Amino acid sequence: MDFKSSDTLTSGAITGPREQDALPATAAAAVKVVIVGGFGVGKTTMVGSVSEIRPLTTEETMTQAGIGVDDNYGSETKTATTVAMDFGRISVSEELVLYLFGTPGQERFWFLWNGLFEGALGAVVLIDTRRVEVSFDVIGRLEERGVPFIIAVNDFPDAPRHPLDALRTALDLDQHVPIVHCDARQRVSSRDTLMTLMRYLHALAVARA
Repeated sequence: MDFKSSDTLTSGAITGPREQDALPATAAAAVKVVIVGGFGVGKTTMVGSVSEIRPLTTEETMTQAGIGVDDNYGSETKTATTVAMDFGRISVSEELVLYLFGTPGQERFWFLWNGLFEGALGAVVLIDTRRVEVSFDVIGRLEERGVPFIIAVNDFPDAPRHPLDALRTALDLDQHVPIVHCDARQRVSSRDTLMTLMRYLHALAVARA
């Protein structure tokens, strides 16, 4: 398993995070957000592009054992898959820290989602328009657990473009659920997507007050 974290190994001992990755001493509160979606939609990429620390990933090389088990349609060139989670961090302010958790996309690892959803303030559902159907179960799981979410269409170069209203209908979404386009490879685009989620969560909190 490839743990690409800030830990370094010296004589077999974990020496801890790099100085630049240490949690700020002023941090007083933290919120948790999950990035969810089917296999190959860009979850690991989004966490890595926006995290202020070197992200933790748990990727394994895909092998022949996954043939007939894993659905990699539209992502046939991928050679690795997340088997547990991705993790990143963003300092919203000196006091507030945002923790990002990316979920595994392969359906056989979805049993891990319940733990990752625990305590989550909200979620970003990444969509690949070449495989919109893989998002149905993802959205259903979030709705069952009552986790607020937005939809982010990851604009792959060869993916078809659909009007957002058509996507809303296809995904059977309420009118108030935001849908945005993004490029998970770009830090600014990923940041703006997370800001959309934060604004949506704030609006829900105000409406409930």
